[in-house]
Amino acid sequence: MGKNVKWSWTSALIGAAAATATAALIDAKPKDPTFQLISINLTSLKLNLPVLDAELSLTVHVTNPNITPIHYSSTTMSIFYEGSLLGSAPIKAGSQPSRSCQLLHISARLDGLELAHHAAKFLADVARREMVLDAKVVIAGAAKVLWWDHKFKINVECHVTVDPVFLDVIDQENKSQLDLFVA
Repeated sequence: MGKNVKWSWTSALIGAAAATATAALIDAKPKDPTFQLISINLTSLKLNLPVLDAELSLTVHVTNPNITPIHYSSTTMSIFYEGSLLGSAPIKAGSQPSRSCQLLHISARLDGLELAHHAAKFLADVARREMVLDAKVVIAGAAKVLWWDHKFKINVECHVTVDPVFLDVIDQENKSQLDLFVA
């Protein structure tokens, strides 16, 4: 009944190293970044008869929850109203440190002619003071882990309700999907 078990420091250190490595792998699992539209500001109105084009400044809060910094290439965000492409916003290439938050300031241009095609719906939205916009963007980049560049692609879709009179963000739903092992 009293079997002697030999205990050794080597076995204990190997077990501790294995537990530490497992915890590090679980923590290193890539996580989806989060995006939140903070504000919309009207920067200019341009009269292109018979319509009015608008330029906006968007402030987006981005969180990188991963343990590695990321580098991403330039891309363009598409902005939709009632399923039609209303405008676009170029996003410059950049980087973000690991486990950090930063604000992106993005300039967007909205096409007044396209908005004119939806004039009745737009006027109803102005009267209600609620306008629904959708935005889509695909961001490609790489996360550097030691000497290895791990490529990724993030598909971001935003569904935003704004007050078209004061340009306040009323509500938003943001979805991002991280695709790993991009060739």
